[in-house]
Amino acid sequence: MGRMLVGIGLLIVLIGGILLLLERIPGFGRLPGDIIIERKNFAFYFPLTTCILVSIVLSFFLWLFRR
Repeated sequence: MGRMLVGIGLLIVLIGGILLLLERIPGFGRLPGDIIIERKNFAFYFPLTTCILVSIVLSFFLWLFRR
């Protein structure tokens, strides 16, 4: 149980580090197709295109590791 919790913790730290690095890429997270609604006292942001792009990249890497 302890090893599993440490593994999950390391995975969360790794994902957090990757997300911090992705913020530094210009335009990433603000791609065409991302849904942005800004009103006077409200802002809604859903990165649809970014989610699809990340899903494709992760699927490719997981496919490589399975082989």
